[in-house]
Amino acid sequence: MSDQLSPDTRSYKLFVKKDCPTCELITSTTEVISAALGDRIKIFVQDDPSFLSHLPNTVDDSELKSSYKDDITIVPTITIEGHPEVRIEGWDRAAWQKFFKEENAVPEIGVGLPNHKPGCGSKTLDVGMSEKLKLRYADPCEARKIDLSDDEDDIECCFERGWTDGLPVVPPTPLRVVRMLAGTDRDPSDVIGNIPPDNSPLNIEKLAINAVMAGCKPEYMPLVIASVEAALQEKFCMHGLLCTTYFSSPVMIINGPVAKHLNINSGVNALGQGRRANATIGRTLQLIIRNIGGGVPGGIDRAVMGNPGKYTYCFAEDESQKDWPTLAEDQGYDRGKSVISLFAGEGLQPILDQQSRNPDSLSKSMANSLRAVVNTKLYGLADAILIVCPEHRRVFRQAGWKKSDLHEAISKHLLIPGTAIARGVDGIAEGMPEKLKDRTLAKFRPGGLHIVTTGGTAGMFSAIISGWVASGERGSQLVSQIL
Repeated sequence: MSDQLSPDTRSYKLFVKKDCPTCELITSTTEVISAALGDRIKIFVQDDPSFLSHLPNTVDDSELKSSYKDDITIVPTITIEGHPEVRIEGWDRAAWQKFFKEENAVPEIGVGLPNHKPGCGSKTLDVGMSEKLKLRYADPCEARKIDLSDDEDDIECCFERGWTDGLPVVPPTPLRVVRMLAGTDRDPSDVIGNIPPDNSPLNIEKLAINAVMAGCKPEYMPLVIASVEAALQEKFCMHGLLCTTYFSSPVMIINGPVAKHLNINSGVNALGQGRRANATIGRTLQLIIRNIGGGVPGGIDRAVMGNPGKYTYCFAEDESQKDWPTLAEDQGYDRGKSVISLFAGEGLQPILDQQSRNPDSLSKSMANSLRAVVNTKLYGLADAILIVCPEHRRVFRQAGWKKSDLHEAISKHLLIPGTAIARGVDGIAEGMPEKLKDRTLAKFRPGGLHIVTTGGTAGMFSAIISGWVASGERGSQLVSQIL
């Protein structure tokens, strides 16, 4: 041992609680050690201050300050003052005797007691206690705290201060924020990036505050962080997406094990209500854009109509068919990786086809619906996501079609001569410029059409998420972020 741990300078701490049979069992041994060492040992009682109160060196630790500081997880625990890492947990007679071997003043201890007796869980491990203690003794939060009067409603307070998206939010109390921070090992002060349009810095603590307000669980934190990192990728063009008068907003598609782990819906009603993860993960990003970036409707957000996805737009892909590549795989990631992809999209356009039972008919049907993206006479302006329902996917797979075959067929069906969609054709002023009339035009730029699968297994209803009119190199592209 070092000089600091030599017998003549060594002091001890013993942590106990009355509601522990082992701590009760060693009462006589505790009295022997206390009598021998005097003020060189302190006995910290976690629950009932009357327990061992007849000993002069007993400390009331019912507030758990010392137990938290020394990271006590088991009682009884004996440690050396200043060196909490040197410890014995539970009762082990041989270990305790060895621990005090160099203490000549301490007689043989544990006489008449069993050789071993496991301890009990420390009060610091009580449900919800770790976050309370962290807040009480090591508060990681630096954000400004707002004190409310007794008569002020905390939910109405959030409305009045403009922190909501129009729906009630969970008041972000310090304790709730600390609990949310437990979902990540990132330091609360770590800055993820600057959130447009105000380019205000977002750190992990502020992200956690908005995650609380959105209703997230702490385990959602890694995915929420990844969603922000994806949104801040330059090619997603988050600032432009906020400022546009168009309908679009971020759409989240989740791939990999995290979807199952967090119970993110990829089945019945996947793009609807009912799943906490779908609702709150997407909502967190929207609240961050509003509360940190200043993207407030009527301010920098000038959308003519917007779309309901501006509350939340988050779903997982159905990955049940191993021979049908996922969106993440299309972006170059292994199937076993957890990935979030963001797409600048608008509302949902249905594709109803209950008659097609061969892939050629069904692909043509889907292509016809895809012509309506943005406008049937405008080509190459917006990317899109084609959501193929499981029943429609089965039609393709049973005929031996791969996902790449579907993509190729749709792209072929969507070629059109410029003369057919030029401005003024069919008495419609909107259309493609006259200079393109002699060219064959593709509906989507290369890489602009993405195919995913989600939804229930009954119902031949696929769908389209049309993209922002500023898609592609000149605007927003689909981006992915690995967790």
